[in-house]
Amino acid sequence: MSVEAVFREEHGRLLASLVRQFGDLDLAEEVTSEALEAALVHWPTDGVPTRPGAWLLTTARRRAVDRLRRDRTYATRLAVLRAEADRAEPVPPQAPDGGGPDERLRLFFTCAHPALPAEDHAALTLRCLAGLTTPEVARAFLVPVATMAQRIVRAKKKIRDTRIPFRVPEADELPGRLPGVLRVVYTIFTEGYAASSGPDLQRTDLAEEAIRLARILRALLPAQREVAGLLALMLLTHARRAARTGPDGGLVLLDDQDRERWDLPMIEEGRALVFAALSGGPPGPYGVQAAIAALHDEAPDVASTDWPQIVALYDVLLALTPSPVVALNRAVAVAMRDGPLAGLALLDELADEPRLRGYPPYPVARGDLLRRLGRFGEAAAAYREALDLAGTDPERRHLRRRIAAVSPGS
Repeated sequence: MSVEAVFREEHGRLLASLVRQFGDLDLAEEVTSEALEAALVHWPTDGVPTRPGAWLLTTARRRAVDRLRRDRTYATRLAVLRAEADRAEPVPPQAPDGGGPDERLRLFFTCAHPALPAEDHAALTLRCLAGLTTPEVARAFLVPVATMAQRIVRAKKKIRDTRIPFRVPEADELPGRLPGVLRVVYTIFTEGYAASSGPDLQRTDLAEEAIRLARILRALLPAQREVAGLLALMLLTHARRAARTGPDGGLVLLDDQDRERWDLPMIEEGRALVFAALSGGPPGPYGVQAAIAALHDEAPDVASTDWPQIVALYDVLLALTPSPVVALNRAVAVAMRDGPLAGLALLDELADEPRLRGYPPYPVARGDLLRRLGRFGEAAAAYREALDLAGTDPERRHLRRRIAAVSPGS
């Protein structure tokens, strides 16, 4: 395993363990960074330790203790915070493997505390637990980097000033705290499924981490249908990962994917979870999205896909979560059902939506529909707009090919 892979794997676990031990997010972040920097110095010459996570945790703990010894006032304040947290902490639920609760799950629920604004939950958790950089988190939420940096600082200050305890909530608190946690997990998955930047189209490590966390949530909260829906959605989407890229790492669109390369056991597991998510009451947003993903996975090809039912499900989803991104996806589905002109009309109605400015899928969708209508000049302009916004190399290569295909003389 490469050093970079070790860092990605261990960052969240390390930070969560330190937060639990010292009860201070800032201190945990600082000594985590110092431990990773120390690893960069020692590992290239000494080799990667047999247990890199233990090495990093030991190094970080030593740095934290040294810092507390140097600053007695800081140490005293942390001791008070820790004592308060211990008094407030209930008996935690068991992890699905029968062991202790996952440290990162504890921090996930802390970051999703009701005292924090909803938009801060995922931002803080992604930065601290998933190890995403601030620019990556900003791209995930379609906001400027400076805005996201301020949001993360504000969230950490809120946790510190209001002394939010680092713990998994008791059973009666969990339903109210769950939507924020689910959003965080799905955002991590989205960044893994469609990376916002870098040389690769996908970050499989992030996607699998999100699925692992969702499995833990599912085991902890088996009666919560939206947990089943989220896990189903991620499994049904991740099942296509092998077919989404070609031998050179290039983007392969859904129309052109070799469906025999899709992960059938994962699809079957996802379909069973869709049934659980949609049974026993009104559907939730994740359950509906999972049902849409299941229809894609069940179709032998794009032409055979049940587009009328997908449009109907998008109507339900739009009523549950009216957002321009859902409207965009619905417009694409309408284009598949009724033709590109119908879809383009719906996309043009979204032209002034602020959240779609700087959102690459919007100009890509317009370009594709304009190309299908033979309006190649307008299609090229839309693809160029998307090219300026694209974050990964495979996306840029794909868009350059699209531009060339609709440009005269190419």
